[in-house]
Amino acid sequence: MATRRRDRDPQGETTGSGASARKGRSDRGAKGERSGKPAKGERGAGASASRSGQGDPAAVGPARSGRVVAHHGVAVLVRFDDDGSEGQVWLAPEQRAVVGDRVLVSGIRLETLPARGVLRRMDPRGRERTIAVNLDRLFIVVAAEPREQPGYIDRGIVIARSAGIEPAIIVNKLDLPGGEALAARLREIYGGSCEVFAVSAAERIGLDAIRADLAGGRMGAMVGPSGVGKSSLLNALVPALALRVSELNRGSGHGRHTTTTATLHDLEGGGFLVDTAGFKDFIAVDVSPAEVAACFPGFEAALEPGCRFRNCLHKSEPDCAVLAAFERGELDERRLAAYSALLDELATSASRAGDAPSRKSSR
Repeated sequence: MATRRRDRDPQGETTGSGASARKGRSDRGAKGERSGKPAKGERGAGASASRSGQGDPAAVGPARSGRVVAHHGVAVLVRFDDDGSEGQVWLAPEQRAVVGDRVLVSGIRLETLPARGVLRRMDPRGRERTIAVNLDRLFIVVAAEPREQPGYIDRGIVIARSAGIEPAIIVNKLDLPGGEALAARLREIYGGSCEVFAVSAAERIGLDAIRADLAGGRMGAMVGPSGVGKSSLLNALVPALALRVSELNRGSGHGRHTTTTATLHDLEGGGFLVDTAGFKDFIAVDVSPAEVAACFPGFEAALEPGCRFRNCLHKSEPDCAVLAAFERGELDERRLAAYSALLDELATSASRAGDAPSRKSSR
């Protein structure tokens, strides 16, 4: 299998040809490593490289382990494990590293280690972008104003689960009209699928629950439409920050993204939170119809007895557990309609990606 190229992106993400890429799930020590290929939701190790002096012993010192905490296009900021210091490390041509990467640094050489919990998305141009790696939790942030596009939460949950990341929903702006009602409605719909946190960044309500969720070294990332208050949440969770916060555009009802690069922040209690560079277009990347069928929120109870066929897409297959639950009145028709809409969206995205002449970075 040919190695997929990932082009470096100035916004702190990496890009690649998404049509041929396969990301994965589960443990690094299983099938992926034995075959020499990363399993879904994981990424193999990157080659050790330096910008100059390759093969020069003077350029290489004792290896120090660390984690990438910020990406600056041609360089990354690494926090070292031994003393907590941070240092900028230049990336060699063609070398890729993103926030969350575990790395080994020897002099000016940097080596990325195998990663799990890989969060990717497809941008509007059909290019695959890796946002962060080694994630434990994906927080999907929404608010009563502005409302997310239909299917946004379902898509986020499926993307997280297919990559082996635990999804959760954060309802922000609980102090504003409609906040409590939205939290109650989302708990009714998604409470059986993932945790739903109701918070107010402005009033500092519910923030301790998020810190506790990531305590002990867990790493999370927040994604959400423009204007739902992700930067405000980060400012509230990490008091030392001073991220720029934008007001809603009263004409469109939407906000403007104020974060321009993915960055890792420390939380009280030992957790980590990645500020992503604006998931305005959160398009599923490399998620198969079978994964949507297995990961769609709301189908958990229906799928417990199992479908007759392992690759059942819950459309018209015989002995389908999901369709049987619907016939018994145990599954809301709106959940089934949302599932069908996500399958259609996935097919459209795949068709668009296949029609694109090139999906490499235009950098």
